[in-house]
Amino acid sequence: MGPGEQKRSPAGIWLLIAVAALAVGVAMVFQTRGALERERAFRAAPPCVSVPVKASECRWEQRFTVRSVDTHSGERAQSAEAELVLPSGKPWHVTFRQTGPVLSQLEPDDKIVGLVWRGRVVEIRDAAGTWQETSDGPLEWPEDRLGGALAGLSFGLVGLVGALWSLFASGSRHASAARAVRWHGVAMGVAAIVTLWVQAANDWPMWSIPAVWGPLALLLLVSAVAFAVAALRGEPGDDAPAGGRPARKPEDLPGGAPGPGAVRP
Repeated sequence: MGPGEQKRSPAGIWLLIAVAALAVGVAMVFQTRGALERERAFRAAPPCVSVPVKASECRWEQRFTVRSVDTHSGERAQSAEAELVLPSGKPWHVTFRQTGPVLSQLEPDDKIVGLVWRGRVVEIRDAAGTWQETSDGPLEWPEDRLGGALAGLSFGLVGLVGALWSLFASGSRHASAARAVRWHGVAMGVAAIVTLWVQAANDWPMWSIPAVWGPLALLLLVSAVAFAVAALRGEPGDDAPAGGRPARKPEDLPGGAPGPGAVRP
């Protein structure tokens, strides 16, 4: 593998990663739109006037008895789950994204109320009135999708610029500039994920995600431009050949000693 191929191999890997992140970001944009529509439909759904016999757009509060609870503590691949029983004796299996605040406190034979919407239990409420969403709950999903969209799009776009720069530009200065751009793209993606985590931890509204991430992304973008410009300016000898300038012979220097075999005047 020649020096040119060695240089382009990491850039090709970065290009694939950036394209994949960009595709994920675009998919998350569509999922964010769908999640918002689902949440609006849930909030606008009226109470059912009678027990729904099939999946319905109305909301129905159904009483259940807890048969079993399994939080799968320590098992990352398993979702927390519970088996609920209707008054008729029919079981109803429900999964959860988290174990609290209700699921972790439940015991067999406890009485709870489940909110049924579109044929699924989307929320449970204990005797104290504390509620918790199930895995089918329509709330809190738009925020997750928006954070993922910002992370994927920002890293994908900036990383794509850095990868293409490395592939089509030559010279150590351009390589350094492209590397600075790529890593600033990584920082912008990480900033979006951290912003999402802070928003969820503090229960901030959805608009706070772009409001907090936007200024951070702008600062990182300005920093990327500054680093790239500094790398392009570089030191005067940055783009010199690897071997450097050939050394001058002593006889070529002013007042230098003559070389072997030189004829003296």
